[in-house]
Amino acid sequence: MNLTVRYFASIREAVGCGSEALDTQAASLAELRAELISRGGAYAEALAQGRAVRMALNQDLCEATATLSEGCEVAFFPPVTGG
Repeated sequence: MNLTVRYFASIREAVGCGSEALDTQAASLAELRAELISRGGAYAEALAQGRAVRMALNQDLCEATATLSEGCEVAFFPPVTGG
């Protein structure tokens, strides 16, 4: 399935791009994250399972179990804190 993946803040800086079109067999956000981690390098470091990473599906915050669909938009970003 084809989808758009967007990266924000420190994750964007680490992987070196703000977005990409991706063809994947992943069925959930968790599977997509694992697929991106398997690329190694900056992806593995920025999206590592032990790191706090927020995920959104079609601009709605979601749990890792959220189901992907053709043409959806996925976003990865670090937790936001304010002062």
